[in-house]
Amino acid sequence: MFDWIQNIADTIVYDWLHLEKGAHLAEALDFFIYDTTKILILLFIVIFAMGIVNSYFPIDKVRNYLSRNKLYGFEYLMASLFGVVTPFCSCSSVPLFIGFVKGGIPLGVTFAFLVTSPLVNEVAIGLFIGLFGMKMTAIYVASGVLLGTISGIILQKLKLERYLTPWVKQVLESAQREQDTFVAEKQTFKQRLPIIWDEVVKILKGVIPYVIVGIAIGGLMHGYIPEGFFEKYMSKDNPFAVPIATILAVPMYSNASGILPVVQVLVAKGVPIGTAIAFMMGVVGLSLPEAMLLKKVMTFKLIGIFFGVVTLCIIISGYVFNMIL
Repeated sequence: MFDWIQNIADTIVYDWLHLEKGAHLAEALDFFIYDTTKILILLFIVIFAMGIVNSYFPIDKVRNYLSRNKLYGFEYLMASLFGVVTPFCSCSSVPLFIGFVKGGIPLGVTFAFLVTSPLVNEVAIGLFIGLFGMKMTAIYVASGVLLGTISGIILQKLKLERYLTPWVKQVLESAQREQDTFVAEKQTFKQRLPIIWDEVVKILKGVIPYVIVGIAIGGLMHGYIPEGFFEKYMSKDNPFAVPIATILAVPMYSNASGILPVVQVLVAKGVPIGTAIAFMMGVVGLSLPEAMLLKKVMTFKLIGIFFGVVTLCIIISGYVFNMIL
């Protein structure tokens, strides 16, 4: 499907730049050109398609729907699935999380969204298809949705509302005094298109730097890291490889677009897929910048509980991936 992109990359690296085949720089640059072109094309197609979908299912309507309908426990799954169609990283999900809380949605349901949104979205799915194929993408999406749902249910059972900050309580009190002024407007697709396009451009501007940096890191790893380096320290034989990869990922910060090319190289270098995905989930779903933003709405104790539950679920997912793949 993308052979023509590989031909372009080979032409630039070997015919125009006259780099030697097999050289570290040539391998790294060829990887960078090929993956950057392929991923940006996928990003544009997938984000534009989901922009059309999102324009007909506004966030406010979904938020209000979840707050009014409990769906006999399926609200956690609904929130997790909604996280799939929102192209946010962990930090940009936080304002929407605040909106969920303000809308009166149970805390566990908001957590289900907060976990899934950065892990599984149209950007991540588009990249995953290009990098790992449909089968791996389906397994990844299912595990991400399950992770968000289970985390939300566990966190709701712990009854953590008392650990929200006073600021959130003030927001909730003022929200009860606010009158809903939302007016639904009937718009044709032609009228929606400029808005959709603006959102596509906005999202692309936000993720392209992460994509380029992530692919550049992946290219350097692909070209310069010796074969077997990661396999030696993060192999399936090491029973602690998954928790080590997850915990080490927390201080880092990227979105799925930036870290997926790195995951691809880790797998190519011999790291088990479950360990690599656990690392990616840790980078995307748990980060220090996210913790700092969450401090606005959560006490440190609640942040610690949230991170702890999600970390445990990620580690379990990593082991399950390693067993079935």
